[in-house]
Amino acid sequence: MTRWATFDCYGTLIDWNAGIRAELARVFGDERADEQLRRYHELEPELERDGARSYRDVMTEAMRLLGAPLGEERGLAESLPSWRPFPEVPAALEEARARGWRLAILSNSDPDLIAASKGQLGVQFEETVVAGEIGSYKPALGHWREFARRTGADPSRHVHVAASLFHDIGPASELGLPSIWINRLAERAGPQPTAERPDLRGLADVLDSLVPV
Repeated sequence: MTRWATFDCYGTLIDWNAGIRAELARVFGDERADEQLRRYHELEPELERDGARSYRDVMTEAMRLLGAPLGEERGLAESLPSWRPFPEVPAALEEARARGWRLAILSNSDPDLIAASKGQLGVQFEETVVAGEIGSYKPALGHWREFARRTGADPSRHVHVAASLFHDIGPASELGLPSIWINRLAERAGPQPTAERPDLRGLADVLDSLVPV
């Protein structure tokens, strides 16, 4: 029977903090970059709340609210296609595929931006659901519902893998899906994942332990 592993992209597969911080340092200076990164993470969910903006517009408006100089507001969105994967990610995804897992991305992004990030990953995904297509941002449940509609995936053979408790692990738990929390920042847990890892090394073993062949 088919086994599906769905992934958040930014923060889980792609190092978005490094990508965002680099652009903030370029625009605001390195000495302000960490504080601006903290503020960005506060602004982004508010700008996504009603689902009306594209992700490109979310990033652009966030930069404007952070005080970016005129003409620099779009720099963050323009930098996204260059953001790199975490080092262990491509090999971990390929190992999961080799064991028969079908892979999908559920992302708060736009089609063109996620296409660029998938190019950085260099791994085949059988399905991709992005906010720009469905008019909904996680933690709302639209991504999972659209994924289920497209694939007919059996929830008992579907594992969600993500770094964000707020955007991903909480909703997956609400839906009764097994989940793997990629706790890269050594955070304290909130919503309880089924399993926890510091990164994607050993991912295939954890997936197999949750949904055996």
